[in-house]
Amino acid sequence: MGRDVAIIGIGSTNYTPMTTEYSYKELMFEAALKAYEDAGINPRKELDALVTAAEDFWEGVSIFDEYIPDQMGAVLKPALTVSGDGLWGIIHGYMLVKTGYFDIVAVEAHSKASDIDNIMDVWRIALDPHYHRPIVDNVHMFAGLEMMRFMEEYNVSREALSMIVVKNRYNALYNPMAPYGTKTDIETVSNSEVVSYPLRKMDISEYSDGATVVVLASREVAEKYDKEPIWIEGVGWISDSPNIEEWDLACPSHVVLAASMAYSQANIDNPFKEIDLAEVDDRYSYREFQSLVALDLTNGYMMDELVFEGVISPSGELPVNPSGGYLGMGYPLEAGGLVKLYNAVVQLRGEAGPMQVGDVEKAVVMTRREFPSPSSAVVVLGR
Repeated sequence: MGRDVAIIGIGSTNYTPMTTEYSYKELMFEAALKAYEDAGINPRKELDALVTAAEDFWEGVSIFDEYIPDQMGAVLKPALTVSGDGLWGIIHGYMLVKTGYFDIVAVEAHSKASDIDNIMDVWRIALDPHYHRPIVDNVHMFAGLEMMRFMEEYNVSREALSMIVVKNRYNALYNPMAPYGTKTDIETVSNSEVVSYPLRKMDISEYSDGATVVVLASREVAEKYDKEPIWIEGVGWISDSPNIEEWDLACPSHVVLAASMAYSQANIDNPFKEIDLAEVDDRYSYREFQSLVALDLTNGYMMDELVFEGVISPSGELPVNPSGGYLGMGYPLEAGGLVKLYNAVVQLRGEAGPMQVGDVEKAVVMTRREFPSPSSAVVVLGR
């Protein structure tokens, strides 16, 4: 399995609906400065490589990795861009350290979604140009179909889905990085505007801007810089068919397979009993439940029971998205998985402040991406 890999530094900006006063380079610089200070390293002298997770379509330029070294302190360092979520960036950095050729690797992801005037058109560009793009104006219709199928398969009530929104928006009130924290109620969510039945406006995460940086290191270096680093104990990633007609809309098989890979590496046999916290995909309200099913984190509970009996609340048996998730923090494009990992790390360190859920020994982080093909990544962390 190669060398053990640890997280020795984390840094992040706050996430906000709009950052007209900052460029993406300034956001990246702020997050990097915090991460390097947290790790106690000088990037010019000690950083071996840089990974950034970015998509040229979002950035509006080609070959985006040419735009990243200066603000990251990585001039003349090996750098690569992963066209995917930040959690894929973590896995790429993890594998670089595993090779034995790199001791310290920084991973960065950011969002400037507020700069994209035609964001729905960008999503549509990723659709099949012959069968789907001509008839799809709003990609949320796929989420509506998936939501309907999931609700039917797992007997999920409309009220339970609304309660996920209530829970995560409320959790975000305790997260100083989250812009969408608020008190709301089931009736307000359930009666919000229909986007693609049964999907309603408040079921959908808003977008947000921000940047997050994570510093990875080999065991030898980690123990030198950090007395109690957070360890990456297992990773899993997989992509499914690009043909939407072949997707399993009830329970995404790519998440199941990615979780199986990560659990196997981490020697986890009973995820619900062995994991203390989960930061999972909740870009849509039903996705939180769907993620828990695919990650084998339901322990036989019905979906309604998980939320109404407080099983997945911050004080429950398995706290899920105590950071507020995407519903509370906003969906920051490719930075999504990385900021979820950031929030899991502060929980493991016991540094989560008012959103600390208790003594966390092991956490799972999971994210997914739909287009042009459904993909997922799962990372198991421990201390």
